[in-house]
Amino acid sequence: MERRRILLIVLDGLGDRPVKELGHKTPLEAANKPTLDWFAQNGINGLLDPIAPGVRPGSDTSHLALLGYDPFEVYTGRGPFEAAGVGIDVRKGDIAFRGNFVTVDEDRNVVDRRAGRIREGTDELAKALDGMKLGRVKVLFRAGTDHRAALVLRGKGLSPKVTDTDPHEEGVPVIEAKPLESKAKATAKAVNAFTDKAYGLLKDHAVNKARAAKGEALANLVVLRGAGVVPHLEPFPERYNVKAAGIAGVALIRGICRAVGIDVLDVPGATGGLDTDMVAKADAALAALETAEFVLVNVKAPDLCGHDGQASEKIRVIERIDQMMAHLKSRLPADVVLALTADHSTPVSVKDHSGDPVPVTIFAEGVHVDDVARFDERAVARGGLGRIRGLDLMPILLSLANRAEKFGS
Repeated sequence: MERRRILLIVLDGLGDRPVKELGHKTPLEAANKPTLDWFAQNGINGLLDPIAPGVRPGSDTSHLALLGYDPFEVYTGRGPFEAAGVGIDVRKGDIAFRGNFVTVDEDRNVVDRRAGRIREGTDELAKALDGMKLGRVKVLFRAGTDHRAALVLRGKGLSPKVTDTDPHEEGVPVIEAKPLESKAKATAKAVNAFTDKAYGLLKDHAVNKARAAKGEALANLVVLRGAGVVPHLEPFPERYNVKAAGIAGVALIRGICRAVGIDVLDVPGATGGLDTDMVAKADAALAALETAEFVLVNVKAPDLCGHDGQASEKIRVIERIDQMMAHLKSRLPADVVLALTADHSTPVSVKDHSGDPVPVTIFAEGVHVDDVARFDERAVARGGLGRIRGLDLMPILLSLANRAEKFGS
């Protein structure tokens, strides 16, 4: 059998719920997307629960599942993936956190959880925090995409069993970290010391003085969540006997790729933001397929619109994705198995991840093309794939690519 190559495109936060202002359509249903619809018309379709029905997935747990790793077995927290994504060499015994630059008032009440969607100056802010000493604990700190960052605590006797300092909402105080077990007391103490020192270093930083002069939100504190240790993950290339490459602008997905041994490609213009160059990602994916048997592409932009509650902007992003797919379609090799899906839904009415299923379409020579005519949440529900879990996707793709191992004799 001829072995085929696999291209998995994950449209971050793409799924949605009907929006009243759109005539009770979802952004996918309202968008003009002829190429996405063409792939649905010429492929096999269904709904995908990234983890399980009703479970609200994070981007980390959902990507692990889509890559074939059971998050209930391997997930230790988001922090290690964020740290790997921004280039921190996370070692055994380190405790890693996902961080947000935020705006707080003098009482440390959160005013803006994304510091005005800060885009510039975060590297300078990060340098002020990197290398901080908290007793016998050393801080490693790097800026990520936009307001995101990663913190690693390095020292003896640390534990990830501490609560977040991120309150996950605005208008409330930053939370004091609490130990969830007795041996985590030192970690909680270090986290709270970091919060105190970070505020002192950031509130009068030159970057924030410049932002204040322009009337922009200050990035005067960092809140933390997702404490974890480095998980042991079987390398993806060994697990599936493929050479693999990953394309993503956001640190989290880059970190997940690195954690499972997928080569991360740097693509000029792939910012992880609304200004990302989607066509450049398509070109990079096609180039990667010349030497790799599996390529993962993450497009973050739909998720950003969902979190901001912007239905019209999400429609525009979907239409840009359609242009990316038109560019890719014209050059897609005949032996490639293409899967289009999302890692979770981010409904604009919720402004956060939800437990709703997401569309999935698989296009390849030999698939049982079904009667679905549109790529959206309602139309694909009638497709031939039915309703599958994230963990089901890799076995299906490997089978269509003639790469699946026989079960039995």
